[in-house]
Amino acid sequence: MIGLLIAIVIFNFIAFKSNKRLTMNQIVHIWTFTVSFQTIFDIFIEFKYHAYWYFDKEIDWSGLLPHVFLVPAANLIFLNLYPFKTKIIKQGFYILFFTIVILVYEMITLLPKPWGYFHYGWWELWHAALLDPILLLILLGYYKWILKIERKACLQSNKNDEAK
Repeated sequence: MIGLLIAIVIFNFIAFKSNKRLTMNQIVHIWTFTVSFQTIFDIFIEFKYHAYWYFDKEIDWSGLLPHVFLVPAANLIFLNLYPFKTKIIKQGFYILFFTIVILVYEMITLLPKPWGYFHYGWWELWHAALLDPILLLILLGYYKWILKIERKACLQSNKNDEAK
């Protein structure tokens, strides 16, 4: 639990202090999407198939902490630092680098208590290595969709203002 609490403070501090790109609207969207997406994913992978779990195999309040406060902050960091206006190769290397960082952090979470809080069932690190880049691409797709919706809303608002 100590490791998780330290990580929550550090990740959130970095996410909000380094934010130069995301608006409050985008932060709320990303945060909500992350909690929802991870919860849906974990209902099956964690609770139905017992691939991995936080703290205990059962549903418990402490297991909500990484879902609500840790993973969303990590996603904000990822999006804040993502090199959008660079060549695709640089973007690919960034995804690879961030995946490695996630995997190193996941290995730390596997340490014994009080530092670690994550446990494997049949899940192995290579599962995460294959899945994490896909999840990051889904996050990027969602973020780009939010940007498109915001642009459309601004255009619509401008048209409404001109019509008045």
